[in-house]
Amino acid sequence: MTSLPTTTAHLPSGASIPLLGFGTWQLTGATATEATTTALRVGYRHLDTATVYGNEGEVGAALRESGVPRDEVFVTTKIPPTEAARARKVLETSLRLLGIDALDLWLIHWTEDGANRNLWAEVVQAQADGLVRDVGVSNHSLAQLDELQHATGVRPAVNQIKWSPLVHDAALLEGHRTREVVVEGYSGLKGGTMELPAVVEAARRLDRTPAQVLVAWQLQHGMVVIPKSTKEARIRENADVADLVLSEDDMAALDALAGTA
Repeated sequence: MTSLPTTTAHLPSGASIPLLGFGTWQLTGATATEATTTALRVGYRHLDTATVYGNEGEVGAALRESGVPRDEVFVTTKIPPTEAARARKVLETSLRLLGIDALDLWLIHWTEDGANRNLWAEVVQAQADGLVRDVGVSNHSLAQLDELQHATGVRPAVNQIKWSPLVHDAALLEGHRTREVVVEGYSGLKGGTMELPAVVEAARRLDRTPAQVLVAWQLQHGMVVIPKSTKEARIRENADVADLVLSEDDMAALDALAGTA
């Protein structure tokens, strides 16, 4: 039986975001629907997609076909920074494709030439209108988080950024915590991380897989992690970490890999 973690992080709206999510980047067509359906069947209750992924409709189909009640699944999508003038139409399209009335989290996907104040104002307005519960960003710096908050009085609830032992930055993580911004890490299982000796050794000693060690490492840092796969065995494996606890030495060894790539 798969033992999924149930840990969550608190968001400004009062909602909680599951720290374990299912990523859907590069999943398209029937594959996207099948993989997402499998994730929901396994027990994932957090789905991450984006307008530019081109799979919101497939993710929405999986959500409907799964039979899992809408209020039990945390749904995130993202808007490109180039769409400030069409933000409401982009959101309406996302909601239609996903087949839901409101998002749990809407993110600005990345930055162009600095923080996009105009788009952030549109995102905040969508929240005020009840179409989005919480709002955030992706691939933003701490300075850009501050700029958006100063511009509107609303701080991003989440910042989704690339994160793995190779790019671990304790000061950056602490900067988010000081601002009460949840960090959501992506690409944690990519870039050769699963072949790193420290990861392989910990997996061998704990009788786990390198992927499970990396997922547990991120969860123990209190971060959201969104592993992706199209294979049911891997989807289950990545989530089967509720009883996996890395020691302080293991955590320190993985943290120390920062900048070694």
